[in-house]
Amino acid sequence: MMARPNGSPDAGSVEMDRAVGAVIGGAVGDALGAGYEFGPAPEPDAVTMRRGTLTGEPAGHWTDDTAMAIAILEVAAAQGTLTTERAATAVGERFLEWFRSGPSDIGNQTRAVLSRATSGADVAKCAAREQERDPERAGNGSLMRTGPVALAHLGDESSLASAARAMSALTHPSPYAQDACVLWTLAIDHAIGTGELVGPRVGLHLIETSRRSEWERWLDDAESLEPRHFNPNGYVVTALQAAWSAIHTTHARESRFESGLRRAVAIGDDTDTVAAIAGSLLGAACGASAIPAEWRDGLAGWPGQYRSADLAQLVERALGKSSGFTRQ
Repeated sequence: MMARPNGSPDAGSVEMDRAVGAVIGGAVGDALGAGYEFGPAPEPDAVTMRRGTLTGEPAGHWTDDTAMAIAILEVAAAQGTLTTERAATAVGERFLEWFRSGPSDIGNQTRAVLSRATSGADVAKCAAREQERDPERAGNGSLMRTGPVALAHLGDESSLASAARAMSALTHPSPYAQDACVLWTLAIDHAIGTGELVGPRVGLHLIETSRRSEWERWLDDAESLEPRHFNPNGYVVTALQAAWSAIHTTHARESRFESGLRRAVAIGDDTDTVAAIAGSLLGAACGASAIPAEWRDGLAGWPGQYRSADLAQLVERALGKSSGFTRQ
């Protein structure tokens, strides 16, 4: 791995392009999948931007997946970290602001947590109580928002893992949900730094030993079975498998970002979430410059009808707040 003593990526650099791609790629995947959510699974070549099936929003508008990712990105841009209690409280407050705006699409577990929380400091506590009521619950609602998590701690594996677990625990404290967020965040970090799509195996050493063999087996399945095997995909493990299978079966000779996202949507079921997950990793490896203009230019959504340029600016601010990184 390479060392960078000079701090965060410069604006306009290849690595900055990939960092922006991690966020905009997730938003594009979210908006692309929104038009097929819980409907008939399309063929990859037929996938196009269209009106949200559940949200009713125009083509190009993102859903809860990106709205919640933006809340995390804003705090990373403001505070330069996601590992402190102060940062978690700030993200929780922003989650509540979004929830109180009356979003048309929101996951059941997230709704249960945010409808009970009274403040940002209360969000994680409510999530823990929800988990106690149903210990087996492990939805995909935190994995969908991992795109920005790496940006405040690029190259710092320990801080990345802590941030991923803290951001997941705000609504999805299940060990498996937290594990999935660690694996995907480490994969994004590796892709931003190297341009390589190594995938979630890069973070396996950070998973508790008692669960590591399960994850190894699940990743084996993701790399050996057809993407549509992972339908339904509301469970966090299956959502990660679906996203990684779509990416893993996309050949390097293809337009990898576009082809990978089309495959992700074509799996069917929770299409916006699986495509948001896949898009964040594809964007981190391929860069924002690899995203088709017709998909990127029409992006919009909460808060206040943000556009892709707003997301790019937030990424630059988050990296500017970062203390830089050294890759071992």
